[in-house]
Amino acid sequence: MNIQTAVLPPHAEMVRAMLERDTAYEGVFFTAVKTTGIFCRPSCTARKPKPENVEFFAHADECLTAGYRACLRCKPLDAAAIAPDWVQRLLNAVDADPELRWSDAQLLAAGIEPLKLRRWFKQHFGMTFHAWLRTRRLGMALGGIRQGTSIDHAAFDSGYESLSGFRDAFQKSFHITPGRAEQSEPLLFTRLTTPLGPMIAMAERRGLVLLEFLDRPALTGEVEALQSRYGYAVAPGHNAHLQQIEKELTAYFAGKLNVFTVPLHLPGSEFSRQVWAALLQIPYGHTSTYGAIAAGLGKPGASRAVGLANGHNRLSIVVPCHRVIGADGALTGYGGGQPRKAFLLRLENAALQLTQPLAF
Repeated sequence: MNIQTAVLPPHAEMVRAMLERDTAYEGVFFTAVKTTGIFCRPSCTARKPKPENVEFFAHADECLTAGYRACLRCKPLDAAAIAPDWVQRLLNAVDADPELRWSDAQLLAAGIEPLKLRRWFKQHFGMTFHAWLRTRRLGMALGGIRQGTSIDHAAFDSGYESLSGFRDAFQKSFHITPGRAEQSEPLLFTRLTTPLGPMIAMAERRGLVLLEFLDRPALTGEVEALQSRYGYAVAPGHNAHLQQIEKELTAYFAGKLNVFTVPLHLPGSEFSRQVWAALLQIPYGHTSTYGAIAAGLGKPGASRAVGLANGHNRLSIVVPCHRVIGADGALTGYGGGQPRKAFLLRLENAALQLTQPLAF
């Protein structure tokens, strides 16, 4: 069995999603039109072809291998959430010299159009490149203050010529004053690319705290709660946990990893942590129900509460809330969207079947 073809939804479902331009299926499949030789995202606004002239693929590279060209209107290669080479080179350069200012002139000298860069960062990070760069430097200042660097030195090391300007920018970014930063835990975040669209990962020194699809409606509220309730100061950056989850996600989507080993830190109520611990016990390629989890916790009447805690899970895929289904077998809700939930379950089932010994 080929994992790439096994993860496709049923044919009729893909036809319906294509005809209705259903954005919930972004990254779940691609449409390739035999009569034009072009492949698109499901939500492409171009005139829809007749279903009999379309074939479906799970991945953009399959479309390219089959001889199709990417649509110029919906840009399906961008939809695959792969950071362009020119963006990756810039990010590597920032890592190599985080104090560099990167004026528009320097960007142009590096072959990067500033307006194009601004649009890409707004789309994928929710802020411009220069705003991201400033927040990243402030995150480094936060780390320095926690390690004993004076506020004066942190301000000037971050490129601020006045302490008042540094204090204002610091408080605007982290919702705390520099003086309180010693008691605040830095929560570093980065954007990750996956076949189902971009995700955001956040980690502190103890482990991964958040992993969500960027289009999840509850994401803003989750981040605000981490800041206000748990005292985190959120900033762009990298650490070992973020590097590890990026590698593990790549292996997971390739069907080569069924147990995540990245350290986790799960702030929440005692009951929520019990539910999340139960989710971690659901084997790869298998499912459970809200009722079964409630019974396993010794609270058989708490199915609704289990469902609520399941919905508050901040670690998509890693804490596998997608493996919880209704008592009648229905997929029920999923913060990342039911098409993604179905995709993940098909992916795991296909990979699991490949590892099963053949019966004779």
